[in-house]
Amino acid sequence: MEPTPPPPPPPSPQGGPQQGGWPAPGPYTSSGMPYTAGPYAGPPGAPGAGPYGQPRRTTNGLAIGSLVSGIVCCLPPLGLVLGLVALPQIRKRDQAGKGLAVAGIVLSAVSCLLLVVGLVTGGIGSAWSDFQEGVDEAARSKSPLSLRTGQCFLDEGKLEEYTTDVTIVDCDRPHDGEVSGGFKVTGFDKWPGEDAIDAIAEKRCESVNAAYALDTWAVPVDVWLYYYLPSAQSWRLGDPMVTCAFATEKKSFSGSVRSDATTLTDDQKYFLKTVNPIETVSYREPDEDPDEDFAANKVWAGEFLSAIDTARTRLELHSWSAESATAVAALRKELEAASKEWGKLSTAADAEAYWAAYDTAWDTVPGDLGADARTALGLTGAPPEREGTAA
Repeated sequence: MEPTPPPPPPPSPQGGPQQGGWPAPGPYTSSGMPYTAGPYAGPPGAPGAGPYGQPRRTTNGLAIGSLVSGIVCCLPPLGLVLGLVALPQIRKRDQAGKGLAVAGIVLSAVSCLLLVVGLVTGGIGSAWSDFQEGVDEAARSKSPLSLRTGQCFLDEGKLEEYTTDVTIVDCDRPHDGEVSGGFKVTGFDKWPGEDAIDAIAEKRCESVNAAYALDTWAVPVDVWLYYYLPSAQSWRLGDPMVTCAFATEKKSFSGSVRSDATTLTDDQKYFLKTVNPIETVSYREPDEDPDEDFAANKVWAGEFLSAIDTARTRLELHSWSAESATAVAALRKELEAASKEWGKLSTAADAEAYWAAYDTAWDTVPGDLGADARTALGLTGAPPEREGTAA
């Protein structure tokens, strides 16, 4: 019977020396293995102490507030006070943040000094004024499509090319244009193109401008209908607005041209709405002579006669003030005489008869179209001087 070998020795604790051999590899001795950290992460008070270390050392909140107040320079005395209060708290509570508090005190002290100097020399007021001016300038710069009725503006492009920015100015100052209104383009499911919108804008803006400036004689001679069209991009963003305006490509003009229901009396509105159609029809005379297009000229003469007769009737129906009644009555008589001659012109048998009645018909139209009545009503008493007219 073979002898029984002695039992093997009990295993040593992990990481301890093995009996009868070399030490077993472990996390602290194996070559090339990383160091494996345990739950203990450093001496007491060290940053990042884990559950077996001391509580983390905090930073004083007043010290942080002092530094922030000192940097932004909004309330320099506050930063100074916070820093002075923070220092004894830091010592008593063994907190961090002494450097922050000291920096806040220094910056706040410098800010206080600069504030005092600024108040004494007036520098603060000047800086604030410049700031306000810059804010106002930025507020006045707008897209043409964001302009509102009654605003006057400068256009650096002088209306000769597509414009993305205009500057709003007081209407008493020289400006390039004045907004008369606007409208939203409807009836299209998608972007219709500039040509389609342009045709709509020209017609609609004529009506908008006519209603905005009833006293047409108050509009400078070089100021005409103008409008800003929406772009394809603004259309896609849901802004299909057209902005109508009175504008000039020549010398800037001063003063508002507005004369609508918000600025006129009842007598003024009635008078202008009565006589303005005569002026409007006069601008529609055909470009072709009666010899070239007799029918078109004859139709136009009939439209002119209708405008004269309508004005004559309306002037008689209205009850005028004592100051304007006499002047309005005189204008009505002039229109009655003109009606007879324009009746002959509109019924001319041929181009030769048309030419025979043409000059006489024009001579009977009041050249000033009721200047005395306009003056009596408090409206502009003289039409704008056009190129070639006497001063």
